[in-house]
Amino acid sequence: MIPFTFRQLEVFTTVANARSLSAAAQRLFLSKAAVSLSLSELENQLGHTLFDRVNNRLVLNKEGIRLLPVADELLNRAQTIPQLFKGADNLNGELAIGASNTIGNQLLPYLIRDFSALHPQVQFTTLLENSAELSQQVLDYKIDIAFIESNQELAKLTRYPFGYDQMCIICSPSDPLTHHLNHAIDDLHNRAWLLREPGSGSRDYFLQHIAQHIQHWHGAFEFSNSEAIINGVAAGLGLACLSELSIDSALKAGKISKLNITLPQDRAMQVVLHKDKYLNPSLNAFLQYSLEWRLSGQAAK
Repeated sequence: MIPFTFRQLEVFTTVANARSLSAAAQRLFLSKAAVSLSLSELENQLGHTLFDRVNNRLVLNKEGIRLLPVADELLNRAQTIPQLFKGADNLNGELAIGASNTIGNQLLPYLIRDFSALHPQVQFTTLLENSAELSQQVLDYKIDIAFIESNQELAKLTRYPFGYDQMCIICSPSDPLTHHLNHAIDDLHNRAWLLREPGSGSRDYFLQHIAQHIQHWHGAFEFSNSEAIINGVAAGLGLACLSELSIDSALKAGKISKLNITLPQDRAMQVVLHKDKYLNPSLNAFLQYSLEWRLSGQAAK
């Protein structure tokens, strides 16, 4: 006899995600006592504790970390059983998607629109964060899939190419640099820069490909989204390095100017999943569609 129930596994994965009994109880519409009892029964049946208590938070221990990908797969497989009797084309369920600010604002709405036209029963929840935070969310099984702009290698992430993003340098329309027809790295010395927060793909690109070639630069301000940086540049607070996707509207409106300078290389965009993540039919279909959509140039349309 199987020594646990799917409900116990659902409680376990929800607690692992919420990191507290109270938060898990709210998500499951159960009492805190019911969640605690279910988790205790699972631990007793398995003969192992699954969490450590750290500062009143429940943190997965090594046994819990071993169980999480298996529990996630079993629950996802169970949710696909009704699809066996509805036909392969009748995808449904909910996908939790993460995306960087640039991809989330400029590409993801159109990707979801096009996919939903083919599979209207699939529902989405979305999270916009920087690339480092999204990678961690995938590793923690808090989201199913993420679209990021980082080359950071993490052993437990599976990566797929999602095309490239051209980076550029922007300034205020009143900046003296706008009077030059051509620009070079030397023009960027001794200037103030507006940066994204640590963990952002835009910040990583600037530090890796531009900052090391500039003498005496300083970070004047730090913002958590590209829109704030664009407005800061427009206000004359400094220069910034952002993707052409994120500045398109502001550039056309005349709020900012783009310097005519060739940057070292484009920035790679990637789709990432946990290497142990079970690809249920809806997630697999969305992954394959996303790769074809971006690489075939649908985003440009």
